[in-house]
Amino acid sequence: MTINELMSVRKITKYRLSKNSGIPYTTITDICSGKTQLPKCSAETLYRLARELDVSMESLLEPYLMQRISFELYKSNICHQVKELGDINFIVQTLESDLIRKYFQRGWYPESLYLLAMLDYLSRQNNVPLCTQYDDLRRGRLSGIIYPASVLAIAAASKNDLVKKQAVKDSIPEFIHFNIVECEVRNVV
Repeated sequence: MTINELMSVRKITKYRLSKNSGIPYTTITDICSGKTQLPKCSAETLYRLARELDVSMESLLEPYLMQRISFELYKSNICHQVKELGDINFIVQTLESDLIRKYFQRGWYPESLYLLAMLDYLSRQNNVPLCTQYDDLRRGRLSGIIYPASVLAIAAASKNDLVKKQAVKDSIPEFIHFNIVECEVRNVV
């Protein structure tokens, strides 16, 4: 959560945060408005904020350091994680991290739903019951279909959309449910 979200959850004002932490009010205001970037603050300021907001310094900085990468690279990273961790460990790590919800709250819908689709797919493959904490997200889908770059390239080169139609047809059900075309998650190098 951002500092503004943490303050809201803890029902604390900028003035009270300033008084309790010993950080000047103008510094708090600058951080909350984005004028001062939290990752650029001193370790002492971060420590005082984290202590007052009852979070770790890492979790205080996390929303500000998380950067979005291309969706193709993201998908590849997820597939490599599955390969490295194994299905069950990947499921456990994904549920413990709650990245599905964090990505969704940031508005990173393709990443969130891809990760949820992977979770659901691996759960089905391993006869693991679906985690119900994401049932609200399962009711949604992306507004347009996301194809792999390779499918788009072949369709463009051949000037034939049949490739895209076939990819949708061959897609793993858990992924196409969210309008994400994914045919292979195991064959990564």
